[in-house]
This record gives sequence, structure tokens and C-alpha cells, in this order.
Amino acid sequence: MDVLTDLGFLLGGLVFLFFGGECLVRGSVAIAERFGISKLAVGLVVVGFGTSAPELLVSIQAVLSGSPDIAVGNVVGSNIANILLVLGVAALIAPIFNGDSRIRRDVTVMAAASAALVGILMLGDISRLIGAVMLGALVLYLVITYRVERNRKVSASTHEVADVKDPPISLPLAIGASVLGPLLLVFGARLMVDGATDIAKSFGVSEAVIGLTVVAVGTSLPELATAIVAAFRRHADVVIANVVGSNIFNILAILGITAMISPIPVAERFATTDGPIMLGVAFAAVVLLFSTKMLGRPLGALLLPVYTAYVVFQGARI
Repeated sequence: MDVLTDLGFLLGGLVFLFFGGECLVRGSVAIAERFGISKLAVGLVVVGFGTSAPELLVSIQAVLSGSPDIAVGNVVGSNIANILLVLGVAALIAPIFNGDSRIRRDVTVMAAASAALVGILMLGDISRLIGAVMLGALVLYLVITYRVERNRKVSASTHEVADVKDPPISLPLAIGASVLGPLLLVFGARLMVDGATDIAKSFGVSEAVIGLTVVAVGTSLPELATAIVAAFRRHADVVIANVVGSNIFNILAILGITAMISPIPVAERFATTDGPIMLGVAFAAVVLLFSTKMLGRPLGALLLPVYTAYVVFQGARI
């Protein structure tokens, strides 16, 4: 494909991402309000898994086509981008209130999963058995989250008072939007990843760097689109849960399912450099969410240059 076609894919993907994020946020929030479920729980499961679908498709395709570096780099790079890029952009749009203790519980799970992944990367291979264990850990996490949410006493949440109320929509329409949203996000991300990857390869960029940057950002665009929509609508729970839930799913579900389909050989750079960077960013998120109840614009202005520095660092390693 020529450059113009690739650029067309990039722009077309952006349009699908915007409408997909709008559908997913509107639908999931409406479902949460209809059934009295917290937006945090819906964000972790529905939004988190829905926006992780592109990572799953890309990682499976990469391993089956003999490009394991793209599969691993996709997950590691996406998790870094979700915290530094997605959370940074959302915080710049609107300050994010962090007042729910369950957020701190789930970000701790995210950090623990990140630490476990770094240990797995040091083994040099993600086997089918390890993949099954990772997927089992995700199921356990979801069961615990469900039980906690089911036993939760319905009470007024002080930080939801400031949320922008969307016009009420019917339950069938909300469900339809929640299903259509991830489909549009997957299709949009696929267009953007194909276009960006072809452009990067034409400049001789390695598969590992492509996975960590171009593909990682491309498959994180659903999270970014969803976070932007949620930030504009002041759905703070959805913003944070979108990032945390997606990172948990990326590690336990994406790599777990991919490894069960085909064992994933791991390049040394992921164990010695990129994995530890991902872990450091995850622990930084833990410290941040435990120490402050407001993620303001100054923080967003700090996170974005840090992510830019990471991308520049990757470019220097080509």
C-alpha cells in the first residue's frame, strides 16, 4: 500500500474510534444507572474489556504470523500508554476525582499483575500453562469484583453528583450501544494500526519498537477515545476504571489467551528494559491514586512529556 492509502486508514480509524468511544460510554453508563451498578464496576469490566479487544486481536495475529515481539510489545507498550498518555490527556481535559476506595483496590491488582508479568518475561517464554494460570487469575479477579459489587450497599456517591447527566436512553438502546461501541473501536483501531505499521516498516523500524510504540498506541486508541468522551462528560469513574481495567485485561487476558493458542517466546529486552519500565509506571499510578483524590491538569501536563520521552527513548533504540 502507498503512503496516501495508509494515511487514509489512519484518518478513517480516527472517525470510527470517536463514535465507538461515544457509544461505549453512553451505553455502559446508562446500563450502570438502570441496574444500580457503580460506574467503576462497569468501567472495569465492560469498558476495560471492550477497549482491550484490539490488543487481543493484534497479539493473536502477531504470534500466529511469527511476530512475537509485536505481541508482547503491544501489551507492554499499551499499558505504559494507558497510564501516561490516556490518563494524561483525560486529566488535561477535566480534573479527575479519585474518591472511591475501590479504585485503589483495583490499581493494586494492576500493579501486582504487572509485577507478575515482569517475572514471567524473565523466563524467556510464556507457555500455555502460564497462559492458563493468567486467565484463571483474571476469572478469580472478576468473580471477586462481582461479589463485592453485589454485596455493596447502594448509597449516594459524592463524586457522582458533579457528573454530566446524559439524556436517558432505553435499556435495549443502551445495550446496543455497548455492543456497537467495542466493534467500532476494534475496526477503527485495526485501520489505524495497519496504516501506522506499514508506514513504520517502510522506515525500517524494528518489530519490537513497532509493537511498543506504533501498535501499542494504535491499540490504546480505544482507551484514549473512551477516556476523552468520559472526561468531557465528567464520568470520572469511567476514566480511571477504563485505564486500570484495560491494563489488567491486557496482561491476564490478552497474553493469557494468546499464550494458550501459541506459546510466546520473549525477547530479552522486554525482561530487562521495557517490562521494568511498565512496572515502574504501574507503581507510580499506585502511589498517585493512593496519595491524591484529584488528578488535575498539572498532572496531565506532566504525564504527557514523560510518555513523549519514552517514545523518543524507543526511537533511539532502533
